[in-house]
Amino acid sequence: MKAKFYLLPLMAGAILLTGCNNKQLQALQAQNDALKGELQEVQVQLAGCRADSKNLQARLSDAQKLNTDQRASYDELKKTLDNSLQQGSVNISKLVDEINASNKYIKHLVDAKSKSDSLNVVLTNNLTRSLSREELKDVDVKVLKGVVYISLNDNMLYKSGSYEISERAGETLSKIAKIIMDYDDYEVLVEGNTDNVPISRTNIRNNWDLSALRASSVVQALQNQYGVDPKRLSAAGRGEYNPVTDNDTEEGKQRNRRTQIIITPRLEQFMELIGKGPETENAE
Repeated sequence: MKAKFYLLPLMAGAILLTGCNNKQLQALQAQNDALKGELQEVQVQLAGCRADSKNLQARLSDAQKLNTDQRASYDELKKTLDNSLQQGSVNISKLVDEINASNKYIKHLVDAKSKSDSLNVVLTNNLTRSLSREELKDVDVKVLKGVVYISLNDNMLYKSGSYEISERAGETLSKIAKIIMDYDDYEVLVEGNTDNVPISRTNIRNNWDLSALRASSVVQALQNQYGVDPKRLSAAGRGEYNPVTDNDTEEGKQRNRRTQIIITPRLEQFMELIGKGPETENAE
């Protein structure tokens, strides 16, 4: 009879312990689901990079912050499990794999951007070193948001009021062409720009025509005279509608009359790079 009285408290304690563990497991599962939701948000944010590469750095910063929060949540979860569950265990390996995959993906994107930035700096330095001091007066080289811009002075590049390449420009274009050929994974866009002074000639109707013809002349010179693969080249005219300053002064007009050679990584390679994240290890 006494044995029965001893068994009742033990059974009651076991039931209470089981109920407590179930509540803890449910709470932990809810935390796990919340973390999965956060991971999905990170994946959505990373997917957004494909649509607008200009915002890549901002999106990476957001993703890194979210990942830091996830790591903190994971550490909190692990601490709670260690302190509250002495009997039994919860399988959290899938959650760990997802967090590790997110870490690898972010590092993958950061490394890719760093590599692209480094190549652009090397390209710019090589080009600048190849030009003489006199040539640098007519050539401006900049790197903006991962793209290399080479701006050529109108007076140096063309004969006055024409789209024909001047003899003076030949040596400068040959040096630019050599750098372009050294970096064969880059696309090259030649973009013509004018001031706002109207032009009307037999074969040139307006500034649209003039800017497009000038860009086409540079593209053909790069191809025919300096051996650049035409598949990498594009020509565009922007007329007077992309000024760098106002046209109220002769100096302003001269700055706006320019041709830009824009060198950028091939878009399909870049999109493939950011779209291919590391695979999750031990995925179920």
